[in-house]
Amino acid sequence: MSAFLTIALIHFLAVISPGPDFAIITRNSLIYSRRTGIFTAAGLGCGIILHATYSLLGIGLVISKSILLFNTIKWIGALYLIYIGWKSLTAKHRTVTVDTVVHERKDLTIAEAFRTGFLCNALNPKATLFMLALFTQVIDPSTSLLTQMGYGLYMGIATFIWFSFVASVFSLGPIKAVFARIQGSVERVMGAVLIALGIKVALSSSK
Repeated sequence: MSAFLTIALIHFLAVISPGPDFAIITRNSLIYSRRTGIFTAAGLGCGIILHATYSLLGIGLVISKSILLFNTIKWIGALYLIYIGWKSLTAKHRTVTVDTVVHERKDLTIAEAFRTGFLCNALNPKATLFMLALFTQVIDPSTSLLTQMGYGLYMGIATFIWFSFVASVFSLGPIKAVFARIQGSVERVMGAVLIALGIKVALSSSK
């Protein structure tokens, strides 16, 4: 129980900190819909489970020690964030009310929303290092594989719950109404943030 509480606290502090995941969930919830935000959150949660799975298999250690593998993941992830950011910066803005936002902005499909969240998290090399550090420094080596798998599943579910809450908040009517009036500015800011995060990922190291 002590180990679980430690892991839960560390994971919570990590998941609420500003980063690519928070930026993408905010963007999708504001620009599209609550449904899109929630399925994006599901993708983020599954990304965490992926990191936990390969960390348990030892692949995470290989990635952290291989410059080629680490840099490949790093650059793909960075380019993906920059691509989404660029789309926000170059989007056309004509909407001024909540109703016109709904009618003019085509919502993402479930698959598109999930994929956006999953790729954002799965291609973040810092998530790889975080999960590896957690499993090697915090979790006792004698802990059973089943228990460790439970930790990974918990973090995936907790990530989904937290970002579903964030998505629900940012998709509330009053917030969407404010966003509708300043949509162009918000999208440009979110685009700039995502591009900046992409550059930050690109400049990250495995150390």
